[in-house]
Order: sequence, then structure tokens, then C-alpha cells
Amino acid sequence: MSVITDWTAEKARAFTRENLSFQHGLHERPMFTDEGLADALDRYPRHALGVFTMGQDPVAWDTWRRGMAGDLSGAQLLEAAKAGRIWLNLRAANQHLPDYAALSDEVFADKAAHAPQVKTFKRDLGLLISSADAQVFYHLDVALVSLWQIRGHKRVWVYPVAEPYVSDETLEKIVLRETAEQFGYRPEWDAGAEVHDLTPGRMVTWRQNAPHRIENGPMLNVSLSIEFMTPAALLRANVIYANGVLRRRLGARPRVHAGFTPPALAKLAVARAAKALNLQKPNPKVLPPTFRLDAERPGTLLPA
Repeated sequence: MSVITDWTAEKARAFTRENLSFQHGLHERPMFTDEGLADALDRYPRHALGVFTMGQDPVAWDTWRRGMAGDLSGAQLLEAAKAGRIWLNLRAANQHLPDYAALSDEVFADKAAHAPQVKTFKRDLGLLISSADAQVFYHLDVALVSLWQIRGHKRVWVYPVAEPYVSDETLEKIVLRETAEQFGYRPEWDAGAEVHDLTPGRMVTWRQNAPHRIENGPMLNVSLSIEFMTPAALLRANVIYANGVLRRRLGARPRVHAGFTPPALAKLAVARAAKALNLQKPNPKVLPPTFRLDAERPGTLLPA
């Protein structure tokens, strides 16, 4: 049985190249009940668990804060998500949990069966458990992404990969890891966005590097965030990397070349050489933990 239940020939041709919405049946699986989620939280390496909170203003992306789960059990973490305003990110769950590895294999086998022209690698299936009304601020990803809704409702705004929503310079900074994936957002940009209301059994995927933001409905949300690369996506990332190097080293004003063209392949060589020579030093800002979850009062945040 197909994981995605509404493949069409048009969607298969457009997969990874356009913003698309699909239906799926993953929300019906017992691994996503309270008991299944608590078990996954208990088995997932605690040092890898992302625990975050945030403010309510979608413009104030600097209110995104990292915290610590301490020795709370999986059931306690789930109760904290139900009672508070937190976002739990089990990134690359497919690399740590055998059942999520099997799920990842199933999802990508389904994609390969229906869109065989798309060759995927660097697969990262993450589990997201988040509180009522929580949000993820305006940001973009280097990889291709699909967001699968399992429980609850969320709204996703997807913006064009173009000015004013994102500049070439911002793309380069993110790919070069000079800055975080979050960056400035203006509410009037919503007029140019695609809006997707995700309910259990809905999935949305968007063009590579498309800025987006997310707001949960007034209930616990559970989603899967699945990132992956394709040869074309990896080439695009390397072209952007090379553009950043050329802008910084030679004062050039390069543009992003699409497809496997001679200019793009030349920039692939530039990117590989720059990485081999370590010309660009990544400077990712790692958020220090500023809070910890209270074991006695679910959802309460204490100073770290």
C-alpha cells in the first residue's frame, strides 16, 4: 500500500521542483499514540534532543530559545508539550530509532516507486512534537523538505525563492553556515505566500530554499519533517556556496545557475576546491540553553 495516497502523473513529474500537497496514511499508525511517542522520547538519545521555546510575535525570531530536558521521562516530556509552549525536535530519528529507520525506508521507497526520476540521499526523518499555538519562525532549509502532519492542525506559509523574501546574499550566508537559518520577516510578505492548512493525513513539500514559517493550532501537534538531497539539489547548494566564496574573495556579484549547465558545473568545482582548501570558516551560532523543563509542573520553564 502506498504511503502517499494521491499520487498523480503530474505530481510525480513536479516532485522536488514545485510546491505540492499530498495525502498520506501515517497518522493512523500506533507509533504516534501517546504511548508510542513517549516510548520514542525515552529511546532517542537525550543529548541529541532539541528542546525549544519561543515568543508569540512572528517577527521576533530572536525569541527562539534552547532549553534542556534533563532526566524527564518520555511521558513527562509529552506532558510538558501538552501543557506548555515548547517544540521538541527529534532530528534524524531514522539514524537513532530502528522503527523510524524502517519508516524512512518505506517513505523513500514509495517516492522512488512513483517518481523514479528523483534520486534521493542524505535522508533525515525528524519527529516534531510541539505545543498548542507554538510556532517556527521564518527560515529556509538548504535541503529539500517535506512536512507530514500526524496529529493536530498547523498552518504553513511558503514564500517564493526570490527578492524580497530572500536575497542571494542571505542564501549564501546560510549555505556557508555564517548565520542561522532564521532571518528577518515582514508580515506584508504573507500576501505573496502559499498557505497550507495541515490536518492529520496531509503533507506539503516545497521548492528547495523556499522561506517558510509555521504556526500550530490550539492543540498538541505531531509532525514528521523529512529532509533529503537529490543530485540537482546538491548541485544548487554547491553553486550557492561557490557564489558566496566568489563574492567574498573576488568581490563578484554572481547569480544562481539552475540545472546541470557548464557555469553550474564550474561552480561545483569552485565549491569543492574552496572546501578542500578550507577557505571559508563556518561560524554557526549555537544557542546556549537558557531554561530547563520542570519535572514537577509540566510545561513550566525554569532557569537553566
